[in-house]
Amino acid sequence: MDRLHFCYENTEPRLLPACRPSKIVCVGRNYVEHAQELGNPVPAEPLIFLKPISSLIPNGAAIVYPSISALVSFEGELGVIIGKRTRRVQAEEAEASIFGYTCVNDVTARDLQKKDGQWSRAKGFDTFCPAGPWIVPRAEVDLSTARVRTFVNGEKKQDAPVTDMIFPVAVLIEHISRFMTLEPGDLIATGTPPGVGPLVPGDVVRVEIDGIGALENPVTKE
Repeated sequence: MDRLHFCYENTEPRLLPACRPSKIVCVGRNYVEHAQELGNPVPAEPLIFLKPISSLIPNGAAIVYPSISALVSFEGELGVIIGKRTRRVQAEEAEASIFGYTCVNDVTARDLQKKDGQWSRAKGFDTFCPAGPWIVPRAEVDLSTARVRTFVNGEKKQDAPVTDMIFPVAVLIEHISRFMTLEPGDLIATGTPPGVGPLVPGDVVRVEIDGIGALENPVTKE
């Protein structure tokens, strides 16, 4: 699996999404304070949902604000890239399934999420899963000291250690692999810390994770 993917258009290199997943598996309410800030209960087990592959965009590409929503939010997250076919793996063995890590923005139409009562539409719009700017191999990232930070127009909105996750990465892989097979290249978005908030067209949102890099995307009108 390549660490970087490029395409060439008019001889100019352009960075593509950091992975080519068969699916994007996401985790909801994986930080206590984030669950509380939205008035939700803390889950007893990982809360899993999917984003479509069509939502995936690379670093620098535009998040398109849909005309049918009036409240689109950012959610900075640690992304986990699966490196080998994984089925019913135990948590203590899960690290061997990880190829590397990236940054993810789980963009959400919050008003539609509340209206629908389920999350497919709210989180599934085209461009609602920025990921990148690249994949850093597992051995090069120390999750025990890494923090997830999100900035909007340079103003810090989120800042929390990865260790604050209710369900650590290994537990997530164990849980997910009990009911679906994870394939090489699959992306797991591990949940967002507190501090989520609205975006508007013209904003620039940046997700940074120590040891991984920074994912930055502008927001444009549909």
